[in-house]
Amino acid sequence: MAITKPRHVSAVLKLPRRVKNIGAYVQSIVAAMTGNPSFPNPTPSLATVQADLDAFNAAEATALTRAKGAAEARDAKLLVLHNDLLHLMGYVQGVASASPASADAIIQSAGMAVRKVTLHTKGPITVKLGTVSGSVKLSAKSVAPRACYEWQYSIDQKTWTEVPPTLKAKADIVGLTPATAYFFRFRGVTKLGTGDWSQVVSLLVT
Repeated sequence: MAITKPRHVSAVLKLPRRVKNIGAYVQSIVAAMTGNPSFPNPTPSLATVQADLDAFNAAEATALTRAKGAAEARDAKLLVLHNDLLHLMGYVQGVASASPASADAIIQSAGMAVRKVTLHTKGPITVKLGTVSGSVKLSAKSVAPRACYEWQYSIDQKTWTEVPPTLKAKADIVGLTPATAYFFRFRGVTKLGTGDWSQVVSLLVT
C-alpha cells in the first residue's frame, strides 16, 4: 500500500508550452543559480546545463528552417535539457528540504516555483537475480509519465551506495558480492519534486 507523507513545499518546474520559449526559461534558472550561495555544487553542473542549453538553442534555430530531420534533432536536444532540469530540480529540492524554515525562499532563488504538495511513496520495489553472478534487476511502480528514478543499495541499511539514475522504473546492478544479502530502495524525481525513499527490499545475491 502506498504511504502518504505530507511535504510542506516542493520545487516545481513550469516549462513553457511553446518550445521557442523554453530556452529563455532555462537560461533564467541558470542565471538565478549562478553564484547563488545556497547552491555550491549543483548537479548537474551549471556549465553542463548551459552547454546543453546552447545545443538546444542551436538545434531550435535549425528546426525553424524546416530542414529535413531538424525537428527530430531539436527534440533530442530538448530531452537532454529536460533531464538536466529534472536532476537540477532534485538538487534544489534536497537543499530546500534541509532548511525547512527557508525552503520557499531557497526554491524561488533558483528561479523555480514553489508548490505545497503531498507526495506518495510508491511501492513496492522488486528485485530479482540477474543473468550473471553478482547482478540484480530492480523494478518499481512508475511515479509519473516523465520521471527520473534514483536507486541505492546497502548491506547494513546504514551506508547506502548510489546507482546511476534512470529514466525508466528499472535498473540493473552488477559487480555485487555473491553470497551476500543486499538491501535496495528507490525514489522518484518528477516535476512535483523528489519523492520519499521507497520501502526497502532485500535479496541474497548469488
